[in-house]
Amino acid sequence: MDLATILGILSAFGLVSYGILLGSPLSTFGDLPSAMIVLGGTAGATLIAYPLGDVLGIGGVLKNAFFVKLKSTDEVIRLLVEFSSKARRDGILALESATKDLDDQFLARGVQLAVDGQEPDAIESILQTEIDRVRSRHKKGADVLAAMGMFAPALGMIGTLIGLVQMLQNMSNPDTIGPAMAVALITTFYGAILANLVFNPLAKKLGGRSESEIEIKELTLQGILAIAAGDNPRVVEQRLHAFLRPKARKSQFD
Repeated sequence: MDLATILGILSAFGLVSYGILLGSPLSTFGDLPSAMIVLGGTAGATLIAYPLGDVLGIGGVLKNAFFVKLKSTDEVIRLLVEFSSKARRDGILALESATKDLDDQFLARGVQLAVDGQEPDAIESILQTEIDRVRSRHKKGADVLAAMGMFAPALGMIGTLIGLVQMLQNMSNPDTIGPAMAVALITTFYGAILANLVFNPLAKKLGGRSESEIEIKELTLQGILAIAAGDNPRVVEQRLHAFLRPKARKSQFD
């Protein structure tokens, strides 16, 4: 579980709620018509903008923001250098048994392609296509959330206009002014909260998570190509260290 995401959501909503409680009870900001306008309108606008499958798949996308834990680049480099050493010592076929114990399916598939004797160009083409598809899927999920972050404040403004119209049409009845004004103001509040504390931050999180995952896959691809080419393990390590900051580069051979 991603601790930063959980802490961010808890602190954001917790502090906003505490700020409300300092001046009034939380129930003051509860309004069903406002919630229906913002939530229903945002969901409807998202369905208009994107295919149903993309919208329904948002739950799986959100899982990446909360539960996915990526391997560190150091760990991946260490594993690839070990594979390189084993291949140089015992032959590339010796890596076939190692793929069965890997939980990284991308790495396992790449090593298996090398074991099967595929040419480096073919390996690069196959794995690069997979990387491109992963990047595309991640971008689509982040785009859906970003769109929801754009729609929510707009629906809040629509709710504000609805409330103002209702209020102006019933100025002769003081009992209707309060509820209408509540819809007018609280819908804007709901839209701003959803956009700035939920949808947009999660879209940014997914974008950053996607970049990290793609970087690890690119690193893995370069390592597999080096192994397939029979490069020296030291050369493999130096090749992969290019993905790291200079201060983070630690050789296994020192």
